[in-house]
Amino acid sequence: MPSNSVLEQKKAVVADLVEKMKRAQSGVVVQYQGITVDNDTKMRAAFRKAGVDYMVVKNTLIGRACDEVGYGEMKESLNGMSAIAFGYDDPIAPAKIAKEYADKVQTFEIKCGFLDNAVVSADTVKALADIPSREVLLARFLGSIQGPISGFARAIQAVIDSKGGEAAAE
Repeated sequence: MPSNSVLEQKKAVVADLVEKMKRAQSGVVVQYQGITVDNDTKMRAAFRKAGVDYMVVKNTLIGRACDEVGYGEMKESLNGMSAIAFGYDDPIAPAKIAKEYADKVQTFEIKCGFLDNAVVSADTVKALADIPSREVLLARFLGSIQGPISGFARAIQAVIDSKGGEAAAE
């Protein structure tokens, strides 16, 4: 039987996980196995740069935190070596980075995740990762708005150019 200090440490880890799950907009659980130290270091740096918390935690502790938050369905995916990433500001960032490394490392795979207080499958996490970033979507939107306005301005300029100075005098 574990000592009281070990139990207290585990309770603290579960409480930390619960707090992060409640605060996060999204999260991704991955199979953390077979990744080299170099790739792991790069991945962790990418997570930090994106403002994502990433941690390797025992499945039983993740499972207990899932029960407390209401993500009990995630427990089915908790086998092998697991790690979890939490996205606070950008809900797509954990999925994008995890997918990038899952594509690079054959044994590193996405298991499941959560988004908007609901558990999502690995396929949903991968689809989420394929969504362009907020900046790209905004640029596309602004480009689509700007297109008709630019066309109208060119048409007006063409009318002015075809009539020469007469259009300005009228």
